[in-house]
Amino acid sequence: MLIIGFVFGAALAPFRACAPTDVHHAEALPSTEVTDETLWTCSMHVHVRQSAPGQCPICGMELIPITSMSDPAVASDTQHLILSDRARALAQLRTTPVQHQTGATAQLRLLGRFEPNETTLKTVAAWTGGRIDRLHLNVTGEQVRAGQAIATLYSPEVFAAHQDLLVAKQQVLRMHQSPLASHQAAGAALDAARERLRLLGVPNDQLARMEQHTRPTRAITIRSPFSGTVIERLATEGSYVSTGTPLYRVANLSSLWLQLDAYENDLPRLSVRQPVLITVRALPSESFEGNVTFIDPTVDAERRTVHVRVQVDNRDHHLRPGMFAEATVATGNTTEGDDGPLVVPATAPLFTGRRAIVYVEVQAGDQVAYEPRTVRLGPRLGEVYPVLHGLALGDRVVTRGAFALDADLQIRGGASMMASADDLDDEIWTPPIEINPTQRQTLTPVLAAYLTIQAALADDDLAGVKAAASALSTATRRVDLQRPKEAFKAWSKIRRRILGHSRRIAGAENLKSTRQGFEPLSKAVIQLLTYFGNPMAYTVRLAFCPMASGSDGALWVQKGSEIDNSYFGASMLSCGEVQQELGPGSFLPTSSVPTTSANTAIPTKGPRP
Repeated sequence: MLIIGFVFGAALAPFRACAPTDVHHAEALPSTEVTDETLWTCSMHVHVRQSAPGQCPICGMELIPITSMSDPAVASDTQHLILSDRARALAQLRTTPVQHQTGATAQLRLLGRFEPNETTLKTVAAWTGGRIDRLHLNVTGEQVRAGQAIATLYSPEVFAAHQDLLVAKQQVLRMHQSPLASHQAAGAALDAARERLRLLGVPNDQLARMEQHTRPTRAITIRSPFSGTVIERLATEGSYVSTGTPLYRVANLSSLWLQLDAYENDLPRLSVRQPVLITVRALPSESFEGNVTFIDPTVDAERRTVHVRVQVDNRDHHLRPGMFAEATVATGNTTEGDDGPLVVPATAPLFTGRRAIVYVEVQAGDQVAYEPRTVRLGPRLGEVYPVLHGLALGDRVVTRGAFALDADLQIRGGASMMASADDLDDEIWTPPIEINPTQRQTLTPVLAAYLTIQAALADDDLAGVKAAASALSTATRRVDLQRPKEAFKAWSKIRRRILGHSRRIAGAENLKSTRQGFEPLSKAVIQLLTYFGNPMAYTVRLAFCPMASGSDGALWVQKGSEIDNSYFGASMLSCGEVQQELGPGSFLPTSSVPTTSANTAIPTKGPRP
């Protein structure tokens, strides 16, 4: 019995060593006890979700348990994290409401970059054609004076004209004692030779010197008629140029332009001749003054900003073109209804390249949840970022602890920062595009034909699928969205994808092939609903099946509220769930646009039992 007790005690020793000894530490960690509700995932491929332990179907690693969704401290789906009061306190989360940037005296802060004053830009060009034998200015940034030699050319035309000038002058000298008519003819020939050189571009002072030569010159000097700084060299030694070919671009940097970007809601507070205080990070101890000289009458359609120009004196040459600067415009006291732009603290967003994700505090029943939201932000203004898209006034954003929330959601296989759409894909930035009702009506046959394909696939009707695919191609070709420019650009991409995939479906020989083409076709249709909204007179639904596309999951659009699975038909007709309902004229949120990134996680609430 003693031996048995010793062996039993030794077997339990490792478990005693791993048991928590600090009560507070034990409370800080949510329970990971394996229960019937536990899901299993791969530590390398967190989008893999299974209801039983085993091996990862991708890399073969052993699956690990995910915290039970019924855990009272922490719960989540793939779009939210739900924390109890205790868990929030342990995570030390802080939130701040999204608000307008206002103050007692409204100071509008704008970012911009210095550029040369366009009114001082000059181009030094070759006044005759030929070969560049030598450049006297070889690098940009050099100072040049008016009249300074900048290049030496060999010009066959000037050489021949100079030779004619010398011959005509000799002829005049020989005809000095000749009859008057002969002398006048020789003088006319000399005047014609002079005029030819003038027309080629030879200045009068240089022409006078050329008349004193005994042999025609081979080297022609090009001089700069302007003073300034060389900002661009356009010529190289040994190259041939024609008359008027630019050799250098010169600018006077004693006066610079500061090009600022102002948002649409800033325009009422801006006016020409407004004083501006300018600071530059490269010169922290200095400040500069200028005045608004121009406000662009058009708005950038993509960035939703307006160019504002400020002219700045730079006689000391402390400022340089290309420098970034921050400008403060005093716009007077704020008045009721004069709200500044929406801003969030600089600690709120998580950046991955161009994309920014902010965690927003939302209510999930009687509990508090946190959801990641992709937002568009403007250039940083001090300790805040202006919000261009994705947040509304009053939304509470996480300003402390956002990275911990994102890491937790990533472990759970959710739509975290690292699992969001590729930030190199321009399409994730495209906001809804407003088109008139007539234009939207032309999209109705397109979506109707797609819905017919979807229903025929759910019914395993191959003939119906192919007929609807042909109708889809015809309807797509009839759509003509030329205005606005954003609509034309977005529709051109969607049109090309719909036509390609509909042709593939129409030419398929079996249902399996049609379903392979249906998934990318559905992505194109989802993009249509995201950019242009639902053109139908009834509600459509965005549905998701986690078992489709090789268990990676796939989306589709359908009319009915009950799941009608197009990827499996009668074999698994009810597999999946409705993710979004889209009423007439409504837009899908930008986050619903599918991408081809390998890291993209499709929003879902987990596999159905």
